[in-house]
Amino acid sequence: MHNRFTGGVFKEWFFRPKPPVPTPVPPPADSLPVGNRHLPLRLVRHPRARRYLLRLLPDATILLTVPRGGSIGEARRFAVSQTAWLEQQLEKLAQRPHRPPGWGIGTAVLFRGILQPIETGEPGSVRLDTQLIKVCDATDLRPPIEKHLHQLAARELPPRVWELARQHGLTVQRVTVRNQKSRWGSCSRRATISLNWRLIQTPELVRDYIILHELMHLRQMNHSDRFWQEVAGVCPNYQAAEQWLKEHARLLRA
Repeated sequence: MHNRFTGGVFKEWFFRPKPPVPTPVPPPADSLPVGNRHLPLRLVRHPRARRYLLRLLPDATILLTVPRGGSIGEARRFAVSQTAWLEQQLEKLAQRPHRPPGWGIGTAVLFRGILQPIETGEPGSVRLDTQLIKVCDATDLRPPIEKHLHQLAARELPPRVWELARQHGLTVQRVTVRNQKSRWGSCSRRATISLNWRLIQTPELVRDYIILHELMHLRQMNHSDRFWQEVAGVCPNYQAAEQWLKEHARLLRA
């Protein structure tokens, strides 16, 4: 359902008042895990609201309205129950048409976690760090550079998945590298791991965290507490990786 006033999308759940229960109200969380991301979560109370209201704003912030007499704990449980719906809305937001900015000589591009300037290379090519990339049209260097990085990721990421899977005694049937719009990776019940080619732009810590995150779904096909315990067991500093992704999201998605 679309909201014509603020943009974005929302889902609602009618609130049925319950007798007051003398239990402490948990503090509101500032984020909610959705797929491989932690989306900012804003909770607001509305005195005239009669139902819980969950809205995904255009900047991927979750706005959760708590009605009068409602509890923050129940509001958060409602939001957690709608993570699949939120993932669908993220995909829709990512598919909205937009024109990415063009790249030219001197444009800084993330490559292996470092901003590297595009430099002039041999005739008919440009250089990005150690990569020599052929270009046909010098007006916008973004398409040939992204194509090159996608191909590089397709060569480098699958072997790393196989290596980490062997280290942790896991069996992967297939690995694909795709141009995913809102996900860094996914894992199917058939043990297929799909990764976003833009992981080639991230540091090794982030790349390995995303791979390990998807591999742990072979043990827990959910995002339960047990799943995150599995992640922490194989990638103790995963929160640092998530923080890096959060801080560089605009550069990676621009």
